[in-house]
Amino acid sequence: MYDYDTLFIGAGHASWHAALILLQAGKKVAFVEKDVVGGTCTNYGCNAKILLDTPFNYIDGLKRYQGIGISQTPQVDWPSLMAYKKKVISPLNQMMEGMFNNMHMPVIHGNGKLVDAHTVDVDGKKVTAEYIVLGTGEHATKQDIPGKEYIHDSRDFLDLDVFPKRIAFIGGGIIAMEFASIAALMGSETNIIVHSDRVLRMYPKKYTDRVVEKMKNAGVQFRMKHEVTEITKAENGLKVHFADGSSIETDYVLEATGRIPNVDGLGLEDVGIAFSRKGIKVDDHMRTSVPNIFASGDCVEKDIPKLTPTATFESNYIATQILGINPAPIQYPVIPNLVFTMPRISQVGVSIEEAESNPDKYDIEVVEFGKRLLFEAKNQPDAEFTFVFNKERQLVGGAFYGEDAGTYADLAALIINQKMTGMQLSQMVFTFPTDTQGFLSLLIPLMVKKA
Repeated sequence: MYDYDTLFIGAGHASWHAALILLQAGKKVAFVEKDVVGGTCTNYGCNAKILLDTPFNYIDGLKRYQGIGISQTPQVDWPSLMAYKKKVISPLNQMMEGMFNNMHMPVIHGNGKLVDAHTVDVDGKKVTAEYIVLGTGEHATKQDIPGKEYIHDSRDFLDLDVFPKRIAFIGGGIIAMEFASIAALMGSETNIIVHSDRVLRMYPKKYTDRVVEKMKNAGVQFRMKHEVTEITKAENGLKVHFADGSSIETDYVLEATGRIPNVDGLGLEDVGIAFSRKGIKVDDHMRTSVPNIFASGDCVEKDIPKLTPTATFESNYIATQILGINPAPIQYPVIPNLVFTMPRISQVGVSIEEAESNPDKYDIEVVEFGKRLLFEAKNQPDAEFTFVFNKERQLVGGAFYGEDAGTYADLAALIINQKMTGMQLSQMVFTFPTDTQGFLSLLIPLMVKKA
């Protein structure tokens, strides 16, 4: 007899969605958590980021109306905003844990390590279960260089009480570009240090170039093809040294060069679970090499985007596997992804790059949304859609640039996943005059198959 039907190691999105489904099905479940309930997204990532980002996004929008009704844009009082963030976000993990306990899904605090296929050691206490789900997430990397003790990560940044007057970001990915967008609007002296020759490689270059140009105009310094070799104390702050012998001075260094799956210390090798530095290996049913042990979320080795919605999707799927109600292998829908720069960039489905490489399979249509429907684009002249169609003129992909790029990608994902036609969309009525209606009014005519 096991202690639980299913035991989850990790209590974030990769776990608790499945736990709720199993609980509703009458199963006995529990979590093992060495940090706080809710995981990175809830406590140190997405939720805190969007709360802090929103005022800056409003200010960025107001700037577009200067001289046409707006004479002065407000400034963000960072200490007050941070105090509000802590008031709203900090209690979430306690609220979730209280909810779980009330629902008889206990949280066992401590470091969980697999002993065998059905047993987890939690700091010396043995807990057993018929099924085990690994949802341990990832953690930020840090370069092993002299002065690495001065380097901060995203978790530190999202808890800053006083915003630095000078800040340097190591890396040109999502986290660095999002936080640098905030820093630029705070008026901080901002440096972005990139090892390669471009930022945001996972997004279309034509749109990332626009964001870079806008940030440069706001005073952000991009140091491309620069390798950080050392960080030292300076008379008034820190000095970041580069391989070419140059250096810059700053007050705060944030590294955002990637994240690594949390696989160490789980006992994976002891029970024969295959894994690599990219994560835990699973089959097309999300099972590890030990059949009754599943893995979900960012700790999994996979090519699809490691996003909170992806973890949620996998978690829900694993519940159906444990309950034996879905024999089919996991089939991911097209997954929209969004970077919270100012403005936003999003994409979904077949990429522009793939479409350009396969002109016999795909057609590309660029729609200058901002120029054609400026009022719906919220006075953003360079807002733009790039649609990808197959030869039947079905929407199969898209990339979007503008304040509401996330909305466009979500709507495109729905159309792509449901294989909707222009005729079907034309039979629907949407609110007017919204950017959603503008999006569809420009898309539908393009979905007519060419003669």
